[in-house]
Amino acid sequence: IAVATVALLGIAVALPFIALAIKLDSPGRVFYRQRRIGRDGEQFSMVKFRSMRENAHVERDALQDLNAGAGPLFKMKDDPRITKVGRLLRKYSIDELPQFWNVLVGDMSVVGPRPPLPDEVTAYDGKVYRRLYIKPGITGPWQVGGRSDLSWEESVRLDLRYVENWSVTSDFVLMWRTAAVMVAPKGAY
Repeated sequence: IAVATVALLGIAVALPFIALAIKLDSPGRVFYRQRRIGRDGEQFSMVKFRSMRENAHVERDALQDLNAGAGPLFKMKDDPRITKVGRLLRKYSIDELPQFWNVLVGDMSVVGPRPPLPDEVTAYDGKVYRRLYIKPGITGPWQVGGRSDLSWEESVRLDLRYVENWSVTSDFVLMWRTAAVMVAPKGAY
């Protein structure tokens, strides 16, 4: 809660500039809300800065043949739905900053497994459900371990190892590694 509060104060300073850039780049809302699955399978509304065209979710089915995501994840390296400003926001993980609100209200943690989409969870096999034993995080092993460049099996392995071996020390290490990844991004798209 303390980390989220401090982060949100910092984000509030940058918010007008980020919001203006998003609005000037493409019409639509500044924030994007999406249903995600949290601890114990509970759904919540995750908030991000919008990095795609408005209503980009309806275009996803038409792009399914170009999916380069691992397992049930949908990812495209050069997704045409992403705006110019959105590419920059994603590269440096700025689009994720509003999730500190989700931390403050208790839906997420600062560190934890990546919060999955509902349709991703329906594709889980038995062991992958263990990712849902704890709150999802803004950052975590997936985010610092290679992100979209990881295979599905690698991302699951990293998340399950985190869930099964959680410690405060590992959270601090992951936060430190996140700062390094934000400065020198890799696998963010």
